[in-house]
Amino acid sequence: MRPIILKGHERPLTQVIYNREGDLLFTVAKDKVVNVYYSQNGERLGTYVGHQGALFSVSVDPTSTVLATASADNTIKLWEVRTGRCIHTWSLPTSVKVVQFNEDGDLLLAITEQRMGFAGTIYVYPVNSAPDAKQTEEPLLQFSSPENKFTRAGWSYLNKWIITGHVDGSVSQYDAKTGELIKNVQVHEKEVTDLQFAPDLTYFITSSKDKTAKVLDTKNLRVMKTYVADAPLNTAAITPKKNYVILGGGQDAKDVTTTGSRQGKFEARFYHKIFEDEIGRLKGHFGPLNYIVVHPAGTGFASGGEDGYVRVHHFDKSYFDFLYDVERMRPE
Repeated sequence: MRPIILKGHERPLTQVIYNREGDLLFTVAKDKVVNVYYSQNGERLGTYVGHQGALFSVSVDPTSTVLATASADNTIKLWEVRTGRCIHTWSLPTSVKVVQFNEDGDLLLAITEQRMGFAGTIYVYPVNSAPDAKQTEEPLLQFSSPENKFTRAGWSYLNKWIITGHVDGSVSQYDAKTGELIKNVQVHEKEVTDLQFAPDLTYFITSSKDKTAKVLDTKNLRVMKTYVADAPLNTAAITPKKNYVILGGGQDAKDVTTTGSRQGKFEARFYHKIFEDEIGRLKGHFGPLNYIVVHPAGTGFASGGEDGYVRVHHFDKSYFDFLYDVERMRPE
């Protein structure tokens, strides 16, 4: 499985995403630039330039018409994907850590940082994806969690709930219409570093600095599976097609200079989603993995590292052929 290595950033990667069809790959890093590539061959299509600070998050709507980015310059920018033109800028009181479109592409969720007397807040903006449409300045919904900072968030199925991860390791479920807290469950011992949904949005995976990743039910936040790693985790993703999850992380970036890549544990780890066993590792990055995303068709994955590289992998035949004995015995 030879990766395509993309060197389009000068600073550590913060997020890598595919569009819904999986033919485009968008990457953001701490260097103010958004890059877009063809995921099939790694050819760079272009860049979106305009932010004044590090970028933390990127999200593209389901039709690949508009792109939203979250930055340390306290803004969310909306871009036209095709031309790279900035359509709209929302200004917020502190830096923006997460942006995510819902499955219809008409609502955008954002998390702001808890700083300078401002509580960490979730905003929901209505978005019109027509390139020349006027966007609304005011959010539809806004709610805070002053005593327990948000680190990650995402939309559930049918835009029913907003699921959030917190700095104390808990996961919450909020009503997406009213912003009311429905449920809060203590899932991890340390901060939640990533939260990614399965394709049907009925369950999701969280990763944490406590060296575990867990699969939870979206409806009742019940922990269904736990995967134990040997290093702090920054990211976790669920693969469609095959029953696997991919975890990434490694020793903290500030300690990397004192260890080799072998002790740093910078591999992408594959676990069986049902049996919770580790089934393989993939080396490559020479720093912690900051984000892993799986191709929507389940044919490959991309990872962004602290080393400034994006590695795009297309799975080969052995990945699809691999079966547990139990799976081989399954009647066709």
